Amino acid sequence: MTQKKFSLKFGKKEISFDIPEKALPYELIGWNRPACEDLPEAYRFALDHPIDAPPLREILKPSDKVVIIVPDITRVWQRSNLTLPILMDYLNQAGLEDSQISIINGVGAHRQNSEEEFAELCSEEVCKRVRIVNHNAYDTANMVELGTTSRGTQVAVNRLVAEADRVILTGGVIYHYMAGFGGGRKGILPGVSSLKTIQQNHLRCLTDEVGGGTNPSTATGITSGNPMHEDMMEAAAFVNPDFLVNVVPNMDGDITGIFTGNWVSAWQQACQMAERIFGVPIEAQADIVIASAGGYPKDINLYQSQKTIDNAVYAMRPGGVAIILAQCPHISDPPEFFDWFRYPDIPSLETAARDNFLISGWLAIRQMEYKNQGTIILLTEKDNMELARKAHVEPVSTISAALKLAYQKCGTPTPQITVMPQGANTFPIAGE
Repeated sequence: MTQKKFSLKFGKKEISFDIPEKALPYELIGWNRPACEDLPEAYRFALDHPIDAPPLREILKPSDKVVIIVPDITRVWQRSNLTLPILMDYLNQAGLEDSQISIINGVGAHRQNSEEEFAELCSEEVCKRVRIVNHNAYDTANMVELGTTSRGTQVAVNRLVAEADRVILTGGVIYHYMAGFGGGRKGILPGVSSLKTIQQNHLRCLTDEVGGGTNPSTATGITSGNPMHEDMMEAAAFVNPDFLVNVVPNMDGDITGIFTGNWVSAWQQACQMAERIFGVPIEAQADIVIASAGGYPKDINLYQSQKTIDNAVYAMRPGGVAIILAQCPHISDPPEFFDWFRYPDIPSLETAARDNFLISGWLAIRQMEYKNQGTIILLTEKDNMELARKAHVEPVSTISAALKLAYQKCGTPTPQITVMPQGANTFPIAGE
């Protein structure tokens, strides 16, 4: 029997295995656009040729206090360490001193990032040049109330952002399993918003009626009619960022697109490119799906790896099996994620989540919903077994054990198998 070899990312290493070719009708791989040949040149060109906005240098005044919002360490794939030095030099050439520039790490309700992580995220050069601060969603005294959205979300953002003369949004765009797409307005909400604002917004991820579970309109690739996204847009409009710089990666994780200018329309064009790259039509769902998160940092913990689980489930037939490759060196982060699994069923978990909503609660509900759709096998480190079981997955520590269990669980001796090398990014689109 002819075998096909695979080598998928697992943390900072790779795991190899073979699959019978006749069992593999297709691989779920996106469109691998080439990377920017000269990133500094392409980035500077984009800053001077924005979408629906003047060039960034024409927006700035010599006296401006500028705040740059950057993603946190879980989004290191956005390559801020490569692009921020270019942006800093550009701002200097436009007449601004380093002392006029601050960078805020838009962690939302995630944990604070360390100085070592700042260096990895922003580059050591930038860390030496400008002030970099963590946003703290729990610091109510450092929030400024801006208004209330039509859905009732009370918008409060970090004072540094609210009082800046110019706000520059940076980040990257790929699919997002709640907001439709990442990037853009997410730099404001949840990025630099108060915990109360984040909670009120993220509550839109549940159905209006108690007992309905997660809202099907808050899902991958959906923006129109997505109440979470639409609420985010209203919240971000209170800040009305002056300029956006969002990148789109290719399948290798290299920057292939740079979108600058108006924080709405430039982001929308970035979403269109991301959809072309990472949206993959499939003819049929598979009995077994083998999906890698794409390695570090996408599999830094189970919380982040859930994006991969979500995408894999779309490629899996009802009652099928998904094998998720996720090293999860920091599986217990954030601690509150695993606290939600003390509830025995979805109704009790959902009731508790509505009373004190955090994204970790929504993710826990989703994790329990996956259990009803099929078997989720987590290939992870040996030390993660206990916590993984708590999250309603079946953990294993070797690929051979994962494959053996998958064949036992899938219900057919000759399963059809789909492999997703970049499971956190690629999204299966059925029926096209």
